[in-house]
Amino acid sequence: MDYEDAIAWIHSREKFKVKPGLKRMEWMMERLDHPEKKFKAVHIAGTNGKGSTLSFLRYILKEQEMSIGTFTSPYIEKFNERISVDGRPIEDEELAELVLRVKPLSEELRQTSLGEPTEFEIITAMAMLYFSEAPLDIVLIETGLGGRFDSTNILTPVLSLITNIGHDHMNVLGATIGEIAVEKAGIIKPDIPVVTGVKQQEAINVITKKARSCDSKVFRLGMDFEVTHRSSSDEGESFVFSNETFHSETYVSQMKGPHQVENAALALQAAEVLRSLGVRIDRSLYGKGTASTRWPARFEKVKDAPLTIIDGAHNEEGTSALVETVKRHYAGKKIVLVYSALEDKPVKKMLKQLESVVDNAYMTTFEFPRALKGHELAEYSEITETIAIEDYKQAIRKASFNVGEDGVLLITGSLYFISKVRKYFESKENS
Repeated sequence: MDYEDAIAWIHSREKFKVKPGLKRMEWMMERLDHPEKKFKAVHIAGTNGKGSTLSFLRYILKEQEMSIGTFTSPYIEKFNERISVDGRPIEDEELAELVLRVKPLSEELRQTSLGEPTEFEIITAMAMLYFSEAPLDIVLIETGLGGRFDSTNILTPVLSLITNIGHDHMNVLGATIGEIAVEKAGIIKPDIPVVTGVKQQEAINVITKKARSCDSKVFRLGMDFEVTHRSSSDEGESFVFSNETFHSETYVSQMKGPHQVENAALALQAAEVLRSLGVRIDRSLYGKGTASTRWPARFEKVKDAPLTIIDGAHNEEGTSALVETVKRHYAGKKIVLVYSALEDKPVKKMLKQLESVVDNAYMTTFEFPRALKGHELAEYSEITETIAIEDYKQAIRKASFNVGEDGVLLITGSLYFISKVRKYFESKENS
């Protein structure tokens, strides 16, 4: 089996969609001799900030000369990014080999009452197998959806991390913050510490109650550890971190936005907890790790002239953070928006948020099953100058021309859209 065949087979699992429950994962892990028990993991759930927090933690631990595995979703440029070691995506040949090992199990499972595994269950099983056979110090595992019934929740990590709770995937996770919090809190395990940035009292109550029932110590942002945002500049965000036993010097993060300061604080507290658990960690290297952190498609500059920023703000909380970041870094500048989103998102609310910083908007679409058309998005927009251009490349070209010398071209919406846009800016087509 070659790489293309392997990827095609993985994606063919898409038709099995979401199937709540961990029975299929437990069955596969049993047959694979429990790879999920053979490495030390940090398990990360949350509505927003999972990827950024994971990235901060990876760079912080990298400075400790550790070898770190990461399991993330979705990918930005290539599928292989989802399973990475020290920032290097799995090789094509390794991925194809993993599919050869997991595919027979999928076919065998199909014959049982449990039924065939989903695409995400397959990818998770592959990741667990890959990490179990690599010489890694720590593996950072991001949930796909929710937590309680997410396929990654077969793990017993050394630390659980819940970034925040927001309104996303409500058709699956629940209609209220409390209901969504129950799903996210599902990753909490007996006697395993929890770090969280959750702010709503309803969600805090759910998480602390679950932690108490598990005898798990909770470290809450704003209570057990603090972060003070000092300033925003072209270099990024400067801040100070502190907890009961440690007060930092001023750190600078190139990841822009006040929300990224909170994500950095979660990663730093996670490192502190790992340190308390006996992991060898030198606090003097925190600043270097924080400063070197990168994560694609998070307020990322992809072009200087005109200044072009891409951001995967795909829900209300993400859009709110994006708007705040634009205000802090580009106040007074002309902002031209190129936007595309999926039909299951609160598009009208998100565009209303963007209205406060955007001067002109181009609504567009891209090739994806649930992508709204540009003219459909335009109907939701109250931005004074809104134009629908269905070809996103043409929309970007028109918007680029309209920005002027001192303006900012802001491209946001679906992460799947941003993935395509990022490839476009890296191609010769846009040179």
